[in-house]
Amino acid sequence: MTAADIDQTIRAAIHATWRVVQPRLIATLSRMLRDVPLAEELTQDALVAALEAWPSIGVPDNPGAWLMTTAKRRAIDGIRRETMRARKHAEIARELEGDRNVDVDEIEAAMDDDVGDELLGLIFTTCHPILPPEARAALTLRLIGGLTTGEIARAFLASEPTIAQRIVRAKRTIGKAGLAFEVPRGAERTVRLSSVLEVIYLIFNEGYAATAGDDLTRPSLCSEAQRLGRILAGLMPDQPEVLGLLALMEIQASRLSARIGADGGFVPLPEQNRARWDPLLIRRGLDALIRAEALGGADGPYVLQAALAACHARARRAEDTDWPRIAALYDRLRMVMPSPVVELNRAVAYSMAFGPKAGLALVDEIAGAVALRNYAPLPAARGDFLFRAGRLSEAKAEFEVAAGLTRNAREKAFLLARAAACAP
Repeated sequence: MTAADIDQTIRAAIHATWRVVQPRLIATLSRMLRDVPLAEELTQDALVAALEAWPSIGVPDNPGAWLMTTAKRRAIDGIRRETMRARKHAEIARELEGDRNVDVDEIEAAMDDDVGDELLGLIFTTCHPILPPEARAALTLRLIGGLTTGEIARAFLASEPTIAQRIVRAKRTIGKAGLAFEVPRGAERTVRLSSVLEVIYLIFNEGYAATAGDDLTRPSLCSEAQRLGRILAGLMPDQPEVLGLLALMEIQASRLSARIGADGGFVPLPEQNRARWDPLLIRRGLDALIRAEALGGADGPYVLQAALAACHARARRAEDTDWPRIAALYDRLRMVMPSPVVELNRAVAYSMAFGPKAGLALVDEIAGAVALRNYAPLPAARGDFLFRAGRLSEAKAEFEVAAGLTRNAREKAFLLARAAACAP
């Protein structure tokens, strides 16, 4: 192996370790320093130190611990230099030392508190409801997911300056609000957990069904959301809704490769080659769902949605799908998570379980909902019901309307093809 190959191998090891350790480093330093930007800066410094040192000394036996120690030492140096962070020095010194001088060993010991709690606290902070949803998603992907600003921008089809501005504003808002980097308790915890789950699912959905652009899916976003879900489930293993969201994402992600045909076009669920579904992800999802239901969470919104996904995952063929059960699950979901989108999906389920006329009756009840105005899936669903009812000219018009509303090129092509198929 040449020197260049060795150097490349070491750099790959650094970046692989960095991806795993970065959230823990930022979480630890943020809690101690009360300063997200500074924590992120020191974490980056540790990465630079590894890039400089490891090619010479080799990859340490425990690379994660090396990065953590380096980041801590740099934080301690910063605390001890009054010219760098005098206010932070005094604040942390009072907490750790009382009236005594700051002692390195005690600072390190304080930094060695349970990392799980620190990481969980950082997740709850980045997903705080005081931030707009798009800012929560960007900040979470930056600090917890470890994505660069450019990667986040490409994932959401936004410019780098726009994403950078969202992240900077989010950090500034958190700093001004004086948020504690800790897991909230009681009623506040319930509210904040809802926000955390919302952000993770927002990230997943953008990957599963891209809202704009030329690609139907963005698998990297799905992977990041699943990773965040697994982290959260590991830190909160007794929360049914956390397990429900994880189950939902794992099962949905199992179908990603089957959603795209050889020509790059969209393949609807009934037409997918189920042999291409990922059995490992299905098994993981079903296991998480079983645990969530065992904890008494069967009627939670995410657990119910996971149960819906499981109905498809358990059907070996499309014609084996238990549509009456899916319709019944939507009846329950609309009670705990009322929304026009849920009602639309319920109409689809009823059309499959009881015929297209049943679906048309339900979809006509929600056609005027403000939330569904300019929402492509509404005319697309109505077009499908009309097509199966034999009302081809009406179906064609609905598919064309849906195609005009979508911003995704692949989805538009699929809808226009369906419209063309309605010709006598």
